[in-house]
Amino acid sequence: MTATAPARVGVLGGGRMGAGIAHAFVLAGSRVVVVERDGAAAGEATRRIHESLHGSVRRGTTARTPEDLVAAVDVGTDPAVFAGSGLVIEAVPEDRALKLAALRRAEAVMSADAVLASNTSSIPIDELARGLRRPGRLLGLHFFNPVPVSALVEVVLGTATDPDVGAAATEWVAALGKRAVVVRDSPGFASSRLGVALALEAIRMLEEGVASAADIDAAMELGYRHPVGPLRTTDLVGLDVRLGIAEELRATLGERFAPPGLLRDLVAAGHLGRKSGRGFYEWSDG
Repeated sequence: MTATAPARVGVLGGGRMGAGIAHAFVLAGSRVVVVERDGAAAGEATRRIHESLHGSVRRGTTARTPEDLVAAVDVGTDPAVFAGSGLVIEAVPEDRALKLAALRRAEAVMSADAVLASNTSSIPIDELARGLRRPGRLLGLHFFNPVPVSALVEVVLGTATDPDVGAAATEWVAALGKRAVVVRDSPGFASSRLGVALALEAIRMLEEGVASAADIDAAMELGYRHPVGPLRTTDLVGLDVRLGIAEELRATLGERFAPPGLLRDLVAAGHLGRKSGRGFYEWSDG
């Protein structure tokens, strides 16, 4: 039996990650509604999603027309549009209070049998679930940037997550043409914990002058067959995001996840990677 995505999906947050999630579900056949904080942010999210969908048509990754794809997504500012969604994914910045507030806004208008997911890369699902009325309907769906081409989604099951919710989420990931990795709720889950450990050591090596950023990345790309090196990956993820995850892991797992001074300095200077135009590399499309 072929896996299918929910007929209607909500995404709370239309930034680079939220737009990518919306893109993936539209291509899988879902009707998608995206909610942003205000009109200006909604306009920017609309532009971002439309550009991404047109890109899929140009690359030949879908046989559908641009008009058909664009018609399948709506962007607004009122969470009430989530009322008919079978799945709502929170994709706001990696901040506990912000994410919990977003999840509560969505839960307040969703049906009792709908599924609520957080795209968090490090905040414990159990911690978020404690602030909700229906903790059994919450799980983590950790997508990777850029979402349209990434092959992985981490499905994070909290202690209270209903078994049927986890099973349904795994099928939805398959419907997106991606691989689900199912993990129990733990600090950094699987991907962030391993990815950040490698990235932090690469940053320390750069800080110590062991090698250039390009050569450190080449060592992993050519020697270990990583498609992208740890420093370039950090630029794609966002240095601020990496710093936040490292701080979270340091608090729960100890000093081996302490962020290097270089990472702190670059974030403080506003050099956040691709999205700002500069991180460990220069980017012309930030």
